[in-house]
Amino acid sequence: MRRGAKGYDITSLPYRVKVYVNNQVLIPAKLVRTLGITSWRYADIVIRYRDQIITIRNARLLRTRHTDSRQFTIPKDVRDRYGIKPGDEIEVLEIRRPTAEE
Repeated sequence: MRRGAKGYDITSLPYRVKVYVNNQVLIPAKLVRTLGITSWRYADIVIRYRDQIITIRNARLLRTRHTDSRQFTIPKDVRDRYGIKPGDEIEVLEIRRPTAEE
């Protein structure tokens, strides 16, 4: 039997989401399962903020104990450069395996 709050009904990219107070962004459990990224620890994430495309490389995918949802933190240098603040809405365009650094 299911417990807890009903999750977000988001199953495809892109999706819009607000930045949390701790500068983290939610990846809903249904989307995590749909994309098959439940076992990933890191990902490259492409977001759009005010018509600017931003790639966050090697974002650590934080997990909770009882759900498949993940969160990632927007790095401070990215927040400072683009002026992203808690409560702002961003659009997650792509989540992919991290690329090896040259």
